[in-house]
Amino acid sequence: MLTRRHFIMTTSAMFSAPIAGPVLAAVDVQDMQAQWAAWDAEVTPPGYDPATTNPWGLHPRLLPTLVEARAGLVPGDIHVDAIARYLYHIQADGSAMRYGVAIGRAGLYEPGTYTVQRKAKWPRWTPTAEMIQREPEIYAKYAGGMPPGPANALGSRALYLYLGGRDTYLRIHGTPLPRSIGSRASSGCVRMVMPHIIDLYDQVEIGVTAVLYPAEGGNVDMTA
Repeated sequence: MLTRRHFIMTTSAMFSAPIAGPVLAAVDVQDMQAQWAAWDAEVTPPGYDPATTNPWGLHPRLLPTLVEARAGLVPGDIHVDAIARYLYHIQADGSAMRYGVAIGRAGLYEPGTYTVQRKAKWPRWTPTAEMIQREPEIYAKYAGGMPPGPANALGSRALYLYLGGRDTYLRIHGTPLPRSIGSRASSGCVRMVMPHIIDLYDQVEIGVTAVLYPAEGGNVDMTA
C-alpha cells in the first residue's frame, strides 16, 4: 500500500536529487580553485617581482624582460628562439615580453609553426609511449599519469600545441626543475619557470600561433 509517508519521501527524493549534482559540482570547482591558488602561492617566491626575483640562480638575461619587438609580428603570437633560449610574447603596442626557457634535448626538439588550442592550470601529466619506451627507468612509473601539483612535470600551467587540429604532445609549460632554464633538457617541450608561465598564461588566447625556431643556425632576433 502506498502510504502518505512513502508518498512524501518519494516525492522529496524526486525533487531533491537533480539539485544535488550542480551544488556538489560548484563545491568541487571552488575546492579545485582554492587548491590551485594554494599551489600558486607555494611556487611563487615572497615579494615576487618578475624582473628581479631569482631564487633559482638563473642568468639575469633569462628573467622576464619587456623589449621592443621587430616590426610586422602579430600581437598575441608566441615565438621561441631555441638558440638563445628565449620565448617572446608579442604585445599589441609593438613590444614583447621575453622569458627564458629550456627546450628539448638534441633530437627531441621539434621546430615548426603550431597553434595553441588548449590551456590548462595545474594539469595532469602522462608521459607518451615514446618517452616510456625511450627511458623506462624514468617514465614507466608514471604510465598511469601523474596528479597535478608542484612536483608535476607540467608544473603550474600548460599551453598545448596543435598542428592542423592534431595534438602534437608538445607543450609550453612550467617545470619543477627551474635550474634547467637556459639549457636543452626536456623531451621536446618548452619549459618555463612556474611563476613566469603563471604570468604568461592569462595573456595567451586560444588560437594564437606559436613558432618554434630551429635550434641550429643563427639566433632569431625578434627585437627591433
